[in-house]
Amino acid sequence: MKGMLLPGPAQRVVIHLNEDSASEGDYLHLEVMSLLFDHSVAGATVLRGHSGFGAHHRLHSQGAPGARGEHLPVRVEFVESAQTVQSLMPKLIQLVTDGVIEVQETNIVHVAPLSQAQESEDGNA
Repeated sequence: MKGMLLPGPAQRVVIHLNEDSASEGDYLHLEVMSLLFDHSVAGATVLRGHSGFGAHHRLHSQGAPGARGEHLPVRVEFVESAQTVQSLMPKLIQLVTDGVIEVQETNIVHVAPLSQAQESEDGNA
């Protein structure tokens, strides 16, 4: 099965971006998600932060007036085998021109199997 994680050692990748950071084709977080999807990563999530600041040390918060209400943080997160992360990293580094990429060692304890209904919905049955 495509993109299936197995229990055991893995790596968790977190990419910290601004919501409105753009790449050549789209918003950066959407480009990263497309790259991960196209390379059969088992799964990925975009999380939107309510507020945050970066190296410039200016606080940005949802609903704040002017520039303080822009540039809100987003995180793209995924867990994959070290081999998959290693093969994707050059592409991610090239794509992420504004942000931070972190990698953490982790351990997959359990992966719930897909039910027949889920496989049919995904077109894998």
